[in-house]
Amino acid sequence: MALEDAKSQVDTAITRDSRKGLSNENTFGGITSFLRRTYTKDLTGVDLAVTGVPFDQAVTNRPGTRLGPRAIREASTLQAPDAPYGWDIDPMTEMNVVDYGDLAFDYANIPAFPAALTAHITGILEAGAASLCLGGDHYISFPILRAYAAKFGPLSLLQFDAHSDTWADDDMDRVDHGTMFYKAVKEGLIDPARSVQVGIRTTNEDTLGVNIIDAREVHLIGPQATAQKIKTILKDHQTYVTFDIDGLDPAFAPGTGTPVWGGLTSAQASIILRDLAGINMVGGDVVEVSPPFDTTGATAIAGAHVATELMCLWAWNKKAREV
Repeated sequence: MALEDAKSQVDTAITRDSRKGLSNENTFGGITSFLRRTYTKDLTGVDLAVTGVPFDQAVTNRPGTRLGPRAIREASTLQAPDAPYGWDIDPMTEMNVVDYGDLAFDYANIPAFPAALTAHITGILEAGAASLCLGGDHYISFPILRAYAAKFGPLSLLQFDAHSDTWADDDMDRVDHGTMFYKAVKEGLIDPARSVQVGIRTTNEDTLGVNIIDAREVHLIGPQATAQKIKTILKDHQTYVTFDIDGLDPAFAPGTGTPVWGGLTSAQASIILRDLAGINMVGGDVVEVSPPFDTTGATAIAGAHVATELMCLWAWNKKAREV
């Protein structure tokens, strides 16, 4: 019984005997790891490492996403201490999911940041785990993709976003959260023909060949049809999933740097993500949660739910391929 367990469970992120299993400690107390998963730097036997990347020095507008990982972790403790709703899999019980803590980096040495992040993710992958990153601004996806492409080769990219982030920028050393997927295409990290961007509602004439399902189309065809169209594009290709929280309409996620009206609702996003079960997801991230611009905490709550759905998507894929 959860209420009985709450009398004795506290700080399960550091006190639990097993890394697997649900946590029933009081929502309002204890150490706030992601979904109360064990905090550890030991990746032995780990299936999925959740890790924070508190970096926001690539933003073009409002900052604050460096506080995103902490806020998402705290918001995740508000979720019911049960298996994720609507899924036929419980990654927290069936798999070894840990909170790997945050990337350590010198905030004053921005040029060194990309390599530090790539090395951080490479270490996770070399240990046999996958990563689920909590951002941070959206630039972080670029160094992460470098690590994934080094292991898997060119990937499919599934991107939920208000912006394409493929504006031209041939200076690979520039750190900018609006040009990193242009660079990812040019470096051969992702294959645009088998990649898809969902929720786009800003103009960028050169799509670089990436498939786009803009926000208007999502609203017109509905979330179930959207998920099926995404699957048709991705097929069985190894896929990295990145969810910019501004893919949601500002009514549902106001705490972000570049909000754009007309976006996805949280209900649409939840249906799409759950109906994507079966895609060959190898890793993912949730980015652009900026707590200072949302006093209600709703954006961080949305980010925590998205991260949970990505965890389930990844676990569903892993389990299906192990059968």
